[in-house]
Amino acid sequence: MFRFQNTSLKTADVLNPLVQDYIDKKENLLPYYGEFPDIKGFGNILKKDPYTSLNRAALHEILMTQAKTVGNANAKSISNIELLKEKNSYTITTGHQLCLFTGPLYFIYKIFSVINLAEELSKTFPENKFVPVYWAASEDHDFEEVNHFRLFGKTITWESKQTGAVGNFKTQELETLLPQVKEILGAGANSDYLVSLFEKAYLSHSSLAQATRFLVNELFGEYGLITVDGNDKQFKQQFKATLGKDIFENVSFDRVNKTISELENMAYKAQVNPRPINCFFMEGDLRARIEKENNNYKLVGTDRSFTREQLESVIENETEKISPNVVLRPLYQQQILPNLAYVGGPGELAYWLEYKKMFEAYSTFFPLLVPRSFVTLIDKNTKNKTEKLELSFDDLFKTDAELVKLFQVRSNNVFDVDTEKKQIESLFAELSQKIGVIDKTLVNSVSAEQQKAMNSLDTINAKANKALKQRSDTEMNQLKAIKEKLFPGNGPQERYDNFSAHYLKWGGELFTALKENIQPLSLQHSSLIEE
Repeated sequence: MFRFQNTSLKTADVLNPLVQDYIDKKENLLPYYGEFPDIKGFGNILKKDPYTSLNRAALHEILMTQAKTVGNANAKSISNIELLKEKNSYTITTGHQLCLFTGPLYFIYKIFSVINLAEELSKTFPENKFVPVYWAASEDHDFEEVNHFRLFGKTITWESKQTGAVGNFKTQELETLLPQVKEILGAGANSDYLVSLFEKAYLSHSSLAQATRFLVNELFGEYGLITVDGNDKQFKQQFKATLGKDIFENVSFDRVNKTISELENMAYKAQVNPRPINCFFMEGDLRARIEKENNNYKLVGTDRSFTREQLESVIENETEKISPNVVLRPLYQQQILPNLAYVGGPGELAYWLEYKKMFEAYSTFFPLLVPRSFVTLIDKNTKNKTEKLELSFDDLFKTDAELVKLFQVRSNNVFDVDTEKKQIESLFAELSQKIGVIDKTLVNSVSAEQQKAMNSLDTINAKANKALKQRSDTEMNQLKAIKEKLFPGNGPQERYDNFSAHYLKWGGELFTALKENIQPLSLQHSSLIEE
């Protein structure tokens, strides 16, 4: 029913310059990562075994407790948690916000990337075990980034006055969105499943963290995916030494800024700029940034502050109240998990490349950085239109103007005056030579007349091509429809559409096709094409 077709990441233009150069193995970036994300790189890391001192018994206990917070933990996921007690087992991790109903499509691709990468490594290195992990960003407080998803051009938005870490948000408010979801999805077996999934996830669980865990278990539990929530007192206890160094010694700030300066000298833009203190204070519905002010530590946006001794006591005894920001979260992950690789998008990998020297300062293993899989879904109707216009799927990554011009050339539906321009240039060159013999001051007049003639040809050329475009309105409209389908609002489909729109059409076959075809280490963009 489906076939996959690959396109180079450079042709698809999905990476920023820093990550593209990383994928191209540019020598100037070698100091900013450990091993390259290929089988050789994984083999080199496994020889070193970077997690000999990890407390695996504690990890197992915490993950088992977390798994039991919802009732649908899959037996395969539980089995993978059990595997982590063994010294030859490792995690492959991706992280993402708790987006409503998974948010944009690329969340699905990130998860299948870690699942398939873990399976590929388990086959390649059978003496070791690899398990896929989703790190749920439950401590994030940017609600506007997670409170919506798009379905058939409509945005379903959760309005709430709750504040603090989004993982703690109460989900009963989402009951008001259910009629809207039902109306847009319509009737049918796949729509019934999606509505039921929405209800069970969000209306049967009290918090967004629990709802997201349930949802992810339903969609990916059969593949053994483990969900890790960093908002955990026992995990935080293992991280308190790093929190103290960041807050009181500004270690992260110094090391990351040094790297950013080096990268900017090579013309790369910084993705994340660290603060002197990269931590928040969490309590109830409050998540406030900590900032040093004179000799005290102020909670930004509040009238609360701590002395150093008071904050040291919080770190020691109430560590769960300290929340790492985007700079410290990768360190946190790598200190509590036996993690070999992080799978992320271009923005994520760009800021990870800023962090290696910070990791060295904390004597923490820096993982392999693997780009998530990039996928475009192409239904049969869109495929047929593309083929009828005699365009390749690689062509679809061109800009609108480039694509229109390409179509016109291939269909002989273009008018040009290049030959006539060359004839005029030759004619006026001869004329300038003749007139110069008589009076050199007249040469400028000849040049002016030549430019007028050229301008006239440009005007004729534009009018002729406009007329040709009007004669092929049907094809042009089809071209625009294809681009809007695959690049809504001139952005990638995967950053706009929610999975449910495509699941409605294809059901479980969509996930089966993605699972069977996504190959993270291929480092290519894939088109999933309905036959």
